[in-house]
Amino acid sequence: MPITSRILETAAADPQQLAIVGGPDEDAGVRSLTYAELVDDSATLFAAVSALHAGQTEPPTPAPETHGIPITAVSLTSAFETSRIIAGLAGFRAVSATVDPRWPLDHQVGVITCTGIGLVISDSTELAEALAAAGWTGTVITAADFRAREAAVDPADTTPPSVREASEPFLMLFSSGTTSNPKAFIKTRQQYRDNVAVSSAYLEPFPGVATLAPGPVSYSLTLYAIVECLATGGSVHVADGFDPFTMGARIADEAITRIVAVPAVVKALAEAARRSPARFHGLDLVVTGGANLPASIRSALAEVLPDTRLISYYGAAEIGFIGDSRDGDGTWITVYDTIGAEVRGDDGQRLPEGEIGTLWINAAACSDGYVTGTTDARLQGPDGWASVGDQGRIENGLLQLAGRAGDLAITGGHKVSLPEVERAFEGFNEASGRDGAGRLGEVCAIAVPDDSLGSIVALVIEGSGADKAALLAHARARLAPQFVPRRFFALERLPRTIGGKIRRAETVDLIMSGQGTRL
Repeated sequence: MPITSRILETAAADPQQLAIVGGPDEDAGVRSLTYAELVDDSATLFAAVSALHAGQTEPPTPAPETHGIPITAVSLTSAFETSRIIAGLAGFRAVSATVDPRWPLDHQVGVITCTGIGLVISDSTELAEALAAAGWTGTVITAADFRAREAAVDPADTTPPSVREASEPFLMLFSSGTTSNPKAFIKTRQQYRDNVAVSSAYLEPFPGVATLAPGPVSYSLTLYAIVECLATGGSVHVADGFDPFTMGARIADEAITRIVAVPAVVKALAEAARRSPARFHGLDLVVTGGANLPASIRSALAEVLPDTRLISYYGAAEIGFIGDSRDGDGTWITVYDTIGAEVRGDDGQRLPEGEIGTLWINAAACSDGYVTGTTDARLQGPDGWASVGDQGRIENGLLQLAGRAGDLAITGGHKVSLPEVERAFEGFNEASGRDGAGRLGEVCAIAVPDDSLGSIVALVIEGSGADKAALLAHARARLAPQFVPRRFFALERLPRTIGGKIRRAETVDLIMSGQGTRL
């Protein structure tokens, strides 16, 4: 069902039902919008946005994939404000985008100028100055000034939101902007409706359910959670980040029964629940994605909240939801019934069962391609199937991910999945009885050049105190010979993205430049 249709229906049937709820704010208290308030708010919001676009003497030309619809970007740290604007524009002729304010400045400027974004709501003076220096002719407005413009709108001069054409561009999203220039892609309204249909069938964003989605709305995981909740008549409770000291209180006080979050947040959730379990007992379902879910996190959550279910889904922002895992470490994934999945070789041909290759997906929710000028990469092949470069294998109808192309090592003619090497060390501390200062920290498997084998597998340890002999024995007991690391290194801290994922390529650079300690 279209998101606007569900918003209008819920506003009419239960106008006081909460739609969007923000976290506690020192100045404003808890900010929230009921469905009825969201409908009214969206009318004045769009009027203010429309006036700002119309007032430009030389408006930027939006990317051709938007069909001429002006693009409004939100680049704020406030999850509530970002959610309100994105949801409010959904019922109008508008394309919305979220630009992560934590991206490098040149990435922010690059995507704004390259895609023809015309209006940016941002509190960053630095961004405004950089855009002006780049010759951009759009408008930057602070959140406070934008709210003032909304307040000045006469409700009599507004039009209500309405259900739009299915083929109309709706959102502009971006691939990760942490290590390379972000690739932009468009989602039409129909593509989002198809994606909501999949999540509704498997991830339980049911009507009336209160879902907590902590984290920046620029994360596709958080943004999808917001849209799916509103498109199914639920309540989405947002937070700028995950504070374990306040989340327990919010879960109890706001009757939250469902959480959508990245694995790092699920880990913090389990730790918080261990300290104050009573506050979390109403939690029925945790949905996680965006990164591999270590089995240790699933076990930790099950130990403290045995009645809380955990679903680890796999998807790609460009493609949509693909499948999920409901036990173990999430390495074996059940592909959803409406999704097609194939593993293909470099020649584009389907590989035999069990062989590692590039994963190709057939999904109705898939974007048509990347926005012109942001990349030369192709999303879809001639047959309409799509790939973001993920590697994997299929056995007995189940999908096992092996990472991206850069997550594979070719050693002595064997394909080695580096994430699979890392997963073997998740239980190292428990298996070796290590505790306290002797515990193994995070690890990153990398491929380093070798004259005879082409490359060999090395394991980089975060911190010090690791025992090479114990690590090697652990690996040999759990991995095929070609997967066992041949070298071990230590770094004081592994490089990470702003989202907390370890940067494998940067780790390789640090080791090859001699900055690691060989064990």
